[in-house]
Amino acid sequence: MPVASPEQYADMLDRAKAGGFAYPAINVSSSQTINSVLQGLTEAGSDGILQVTTGGADYFAGHTVKARATGALAFAKYVTEVAKNYPITVALHTDHCPKDALPGFVLPLLEASEEEVKAGRNPIFQSHMWDGSAVPLDENIDIAAELLPRMKNINAILEIEVGVVGGEEDGVQHEGSNEALYTTVADVTKAVERLGLGENGRYISALTFGNVHGVYKPGGVKLRPELLGEIQEGIAAKFGTGPKPLDLVFHGGSGSTDDEIALAVANGVVKMNIDTDTQYAFTRSIAGYMYSNYEGVLKLDGEVGNKKQYDPRAWGKVAESAMAVRVVEATKQLGSYGQSQN
Repeated sequence: MPVASPEQYADMLDRAKAGGFAYPAINVSSSQTINSVLQGLTEAGSDGILQVTTGGADYFAGHTVKARATGALAFAKYVTEVAKNYPITVALHTDHCPKDALPGFVLPLLEASEEEVKAGRNPIFQSHMWDGSAVPLDENIDIAAELLPRMKNINAILEIEVGVVGGEEDGVQHEGSNEALYTTVADVTKAVERLGLGENGRYISALTFGNVHGVYKPGGVKLRPELLGEIQEGIAAKFGTGPKPLDLVFHGGSGSTDDEIALAVANGVVKMNIDTDTQYAFTRSIAGYMYSNYEGVLKLDGEVGNKKQYDPRAWGKVAESAMAVRVVEATKQLGSYGQSQN
């Protein structure tokens, strides 16, 4: 079953942690970008995660209607069907959901999954992110504590963010001091004291170590992936666990060096979000195609153009394959290349 069951998803994360690698979690917003990810993961022999933001879900539903829960359900149904043709396993995840978006995004999706589980089926999504980075830490944790039992009851995983990822993604923007970009041991201790370490439901944690969403050149952002190791050690000492008790998520990784990614993974990152780079790979290939074939895609000087060149499938295939190449690159950076459980 190419879309992971809850048990398969948990095993995926466990295998990544034990094996010292991470899965690419690729943001998608169309059937074409879904196909790109499935193609790339298959070419890499890697399992992975497909995820959708509020804006991506709005786009799936039709950009004029703004029905993000509908769009997210359509995304999930499409992947569940087409992924059957690919020899890899993927999990479905909803990305950044701030407080004001909960009623129209994560909560109705949770309700839909609760109905599925009641009927003896699997949840529709294997994990959901609650992004409380824009509210005070205590409120962030309070809302996570409300969501976690519901996630546990449907055998799904909650993603939380402790700290602030800079930059902007789908209209969620953070401005503030540089200190806010670095999560502290004290911050995470507060979260663990309330949420536990798995006994109250499994969650994964997006901790911040200088991360910024969007585009930047290597060296333009001061990442400190060693901070993740320090936090893991602090939590292990505080709660008397084994090494690396937290399952971590890497946000805002565009422009990161291979060494920075490798150190983050070594310190417990099992999921790395990828959006900006795959967006660029997809669109850059279309721009190149149009420039190279402009006489065919445009009806110039009274001519009729070339239908085989302006057919959206012609340039669509080029774009899907170009994005797939970037997905393969991500699996190599994260170490999931060739690690599929199938």
